[in-house]
Amino acid sequence: MDIHTIYAAIGFLLAAYAVIGNDSVQTLGTFIASNTRVFKWYWLWLATSSVLALTLFYSWSVNDGDISFGRLDKIPPVQIEWYHAAAPAILVLLTRMGIPISTTFLVLSVFASTVVLEKMLVKSIVGYGVAAIVAYVIWIVLSRFINEKFNMVKKEHRPYWRVFQWCSTGFLWFTWLSHDMANIAVFLPRDLSLELLIVAILTLVGWLGVIFKTKGGKIQKIVLEKTGSRYIRSATIIDLVLAFLLLYFKEMNNVPMSTTWVFVGLLTGRELAIATVNRAEYNAGYVFPLVGRDFLKMMIGLGVSVALVLSIHYIFQPNF
Repeated sequence: MDIHTIYAAIGFLLAAYAVIGNDSVQTLGTFIASNTRVFKWYWLWLATSSVLALTLFYSWSVNDGDISFGRLDKIPPVQIEWYHAAAPAILVLLTRMGIPISTTFLVLSVFASTVVLEKMLVKSIVGYGVAAIVAYVIWIVLSRFINEKFNMVKKEHRPYWRVFQWCSTGFLWFTWLSHDMANIAVFLPRDLSLELLIVAILTLVGWLGVIFKTKGGKIQKIVLEKTGSRYIRSATIIDLVLAFLLLYFKEMNNVPMSTTWVFVGLLTGRELAIATVNRAEYNAGYVFPLVGRDFLKMMIGLGVSVALVLSIHYIFQPNF
């Protein structure tokens, strides 16, 4: 095993943990928050692991061994160096600090040209804006009919909402994986053998178990701070809106984007809409600092990503 293969293995392991630990809060955060008191963590783990395995096998079988759903078409394979593996290492550190950094920027940008990086950034900014606007409009309407500050679903209706939520989470989990699996697959051959596919699935399932065992980790706070995110009806609606937003951007083109920015944009628009409709119960002193902190954390993550990428492109790869 040569040194570049070792770098690729280290990068893959770190990226797998960072992506599952940081980005999966977008899709599984509300699922964990609304189910952790009802089900043991290992049942939630088993359900999401099944969807993950089926999703990766589907992409592998229809894309000639590629598990990234074609998201790496604009990023050609390169020989893995130490600085490629360093990117997910920094991401793991920031994840432990609870910062919602974009794994797409920090991981994929190290492999991409500055032109592709610019396209990724533009698409992500658009994603944040569209998600915020769509969420604001949807929850302006919803907030006139339901109060998400309280769990108003009748007990006899909750089993039906539970089933609906598990289905919506499965749909969202599949859609999200079709975006973010590129951040992990970039360290692997583009035409995986069946043996490597199994290794990749088992690794991701293992990290997923850690996330459920720790109830989402520190990054879960972003979800728990938001109004009604623990309630099953609210969690279901959030999941569905995010799933359709990600599906829209997935079909737009194959340029990778930050799903973290889409998720934070959705939560921002939702929180502002709830505050707008319920002005008597909310005040700007609570809402704006809340959404402002999330945005500031995103900017810190972006700054770290850009600094790392530029140093690699202009110091280690001056002709890239």
